[in-house]
Amino acid sequence: MSSMGDDDDFDGDICLFPITDCGSLEESEIDTHSISENESNRDASDENESDDDYTHKEKTKAFLSLRQRRLSRALASFEGLKVNINRAQRNWLNAIRKARHMDDPWEKFHLDDYPVEKCFRHRYSALRKTWLTDEVKVKMEKKAFNRGAMRECFRLKKLSSYSGSDNWNHTHNFVAKRYMEEVEREIYFQDVKLQMDAKLWGEEYSRHNPPKKVDIFQMYILEFKDRPDSPLYHCEHFIEGEYIKYNSNSGFVDEKMRNTPQAFSHFTFERSGHQMIVVDIQGVGDLYTDPQLHTLDGKEYGDGNLGAKGMALFFYSHVCNDICQSLGLSEFDMSENEKMIHASNKKMMRVIASCTMARGSELCLAPSPGESVDITELLKRQRSISTTSDSGFDGVLSPLDEEPGSMETGSSNKPSPAIAARRSRLRFCSESESSVTSVQEEEMRNFQLQMQQRHRPSCVALEKDLRQTNLALKYNDSALGKIHHEMAKYHEVGRFCDKDTENIDWDSALFHEIQAAELGELEAILTMAKLYLGQERDVLINCVIKDVEENVDQGMDYMVLAAEAGDRGAMLYVAKAFETGYLLGKRREVSWEDAIHWYDEALNAVNDNDEGGEYDSTMNDPPYAIMAKMAELYLQGGHGLDKLPEKAAEMYNMAAESAMEAMKGRLSSKYYALAEEANAQIEEEE
Repeated sequence: MSSMGDDDDFDGDICLFPITDCGSLEESEIDTHSISENESNRDASDENESDDDYTHKEKTKAFLSLRQRRLSRALASFEGLKVNINRAQRNWLNAIRKARHMDDPWEKFHLDDYPVEKCFRHRYSALRKTWLTDEVKVKMEKKAFNRGAMRECFRLKKLSSYSGSDNWNHTHNFVAKRYMEEVEREIYFQDVKLQMDAKLWGEEYSRHNPPKKVDIFQMYILEFKDRPDSPLYHCEHFIEGEYIKYNSNSGFVDEKMRNTPQAFSHFTFERSGHQMIVVDIQGVGDLYTDPQLHTLDGKEYGDGNLGAKGMALFFYSHVCNDICQSLGLSEFDMSENEKMIHASNKKMMRVIASCTMARGSELCLAPSPGESVDITELLKRQRSISTTSDSGFDGVLSPLDEEPGSMETGSSNKPSPAIAARRSRLRFCSESESSVTSVQEEEMRNFQLQMQQRHRPSCVALEKDLRQTNLALKYNDSALGKIHHEMAKYHEVGRFCDKDTENIDWDSALFHEIQAAELGELEAILTMAKLYLGQERDVLINCVIKDVEENVDQGMDYMVLAAEAGDRGAMLYVAKAFETGYLLGKRREVSWEDAIHWYDEALNAVNDNDEGGEYDSTMNDPPYAIMAKMAELYLQGGHGLDKLPEKAAEMYNMAAESAMEAMKGRLSSKYYALAEEANAQIEEEE
C-alpha cells in the first residue's frame, strides 16, 4: 500500500487505508478509489478472482475493530444485491487479503525487545490552528538506521491508543527523526505546522478530482519526557517504496517530470490567491513528505521559505501539463525564448517520462476562476456523483446510515438505491465521533469557501482585468508582479543563462520586468522609467535598449505611473519635467499647473513619512526647497498657472519656517525677505 494514516484510527492487526486528517485527530475514512490501479495490474490473477472466495469467516478476521466490523457488514450487504463488483472494489478486497498475510518488514530488528517509553505526543490541527497533546507508549531503537543532510532516523513502534491493552503484536512501523545538530525546540513545532498545513492543501487538491490524488504524511512530535532534557522527535509512518524528489524549493524538477507533483504545486498557488505555494515535493508515489511552503511575504515555515523568489524559481521550470488544464489552471506568462525552452522540455517529457494523462471525458466540478458558485450546492453535487467519478467533499453518511424511507420492510441487509449509489466512497464513524466529524466537516467547508473566494489565475492578462475592476487594489500589492520582478532579477544575475554560452537572456529579463510594471510593482515601474530615460538604476543595470525617439515618451509614462504609485523621487522628476520641459517627451507640454500639483504631492509624501516632515540631511530636495520653488512659480505665473502673489507669500513664509527647523538660519532669512516682496506686489496690485 502507498499510504497510511495515524494508527490510532484503527485498533485491528492491520492498517490498510489512507486517513484524511484535516485537523482531525479521531477521524478515519476509507476510499475505495485510493487503491492504485498499478497494484492490480501487477497481480492480475488476484484481480480476476471471484469475490465468492471470501467467506464470512475470513472477512470477520480482517476487521477486528468496531468500524471494521461495520465495513464487513456493508460488504455483505453489497453481496446480497447480487451485482457485479467494480474493479475499484475488487482491488480493495484484494488489498485487504494481501495485507492480512503481509510480514512485518521490521520483525528482524526486534524492536519488541526495547523498553517501553512514555512520551507526550503533540499534534497540530491545520484547520483549527491549535495543538493537542496526549500521552503514548513507544519502543524505539537506540541507533539511527539512516541519516540525511540534517536529520537522522530511528525505527519506532507505537502502541495504539485504541487497543486498550499493552499488546505490541499488532503495532505499526514508524520513523522517528531528530536534528543531528542542536536546534531550538520551536523548530520541531514549525516543521509539523508546515507539513500539516501542506497536508490540508493536498486534501483540497484531491477534492478537485485529479487523475491521481495526493496525500502528505501525518506528522507529529514525540517528547520523551523521561529522558534528560526531554528531547523532541518528529514521527511519521514508515512506508516502503522508491523515494523520489519531484521538485525542490529552488526550481529543480525531476528528470522524469511527472505531471501530478507539478500540477499540485501550481494548484496551491492559484487556489491560495497567490499567497503561497507548496513545493519540495518528494515521497513514495503520490504520498509526500517534508514539503516546503513559499509564502509571498517569506514569513513562517523556516529558512526554506524563499518567498516570491522561490515562486519565481518554480514557475521558470514549470511546464503546464494536461492536469493543469483539466483543473482550469492558467499558464504563467513567459517570454518567447522561455517558451522555446519549455517546448523542448515538454517534448522530452513526452518521450522519456511516464506521463499522467488527464481524464478527457471525466466531469470536473471545480469552479472556474470567473464563475460564481454556491459552494454548498457544489459540495452536494460532488457527494452524489456516480462511481465513475470519485471526487467531492468527504460525505458524512455511512453506507449503513438509513435515510427516511430508504429501507423496505423485510428487506434485511439490503441498502436503498441512494445508499448503494454511495458505495464508491465509504466512510465509517462511531457514534461517539459523529459530533466531532460534523464540526470538522463544517470547518473544512469554511476552508474550501475561503479558498474558492481567493482563487486567482496565474496569467497577467486576467490579473490586469481584476485590477481594473477592483478599485481597492493598489500599487505594490500584486503577487504576480513581485514574481515577475524577481524572475527579471534572476535573469540579470545569470541564474537562467545558457550554460554553454553564459549569455544573459536580456529579452526575457525585459519581458518579465514589463509584466511586473504593468501589474503595479513599483520597483519595476521605476526600473522601466529609468531604462527608457537613460538614467542610473538598481535593476537591469547592464541592459541596453534601442535608442529611438519613443523612448522618452515611454519613460515619462512609466515615471508618471511611479509618481502615482507614491514614489517621491518620481513625483519630483515629473514636477521638474513639467516645469522645464526637459525629457518631457513629445506627447506632453510644459505645464506649471501640473508642476505645482506634483510638487505639492511630493510635500505630502514627506509629511506622511515616519519623519513627520522634518528635515533630513540626506534628503534630496528638502521641503523648504520645494516650497520655495512653488512660491516662485506662483509669483511669476504662466504655462497654465495663474499669477498669485498672495499664495507665493504664503509659500515663502512656510519655506522660511521649514528652513529654520532645519537649522538653516541664513536661508530662512532669505525666504522671509522674498515673502515681504511678494506681499509688496499684492499691495501694488490693490
